[in-house]
Amino acid sequence: MENKSFEELMAELEEVVRKLEDKDASLEDSVKNYTHGLELSKKCNEILTTNEQIVVKKMTEAGLEDFKVE
Repeated sequence: MENKSFEELMAELEEVVRKLEDKDASLEDSVKNYTHGLELSKKCNEILTTNEQIVVKKMTEAGLEDFKVE
């Protein structure tokens, strides 16, 4: 998972969601998919946070301190 891009991770997360929506999936498979989805979500969040920090730093360096992240 470490070397995958944000877009690849999101595509994989979307596939996990599709699997979770499958009403015929076993409980065991659903729990495994849910756990994997949480891991993917965490990694995506880490990537977004890192990139947000880069953007804020660049904007601050450019004199755009009024930029607010919510």
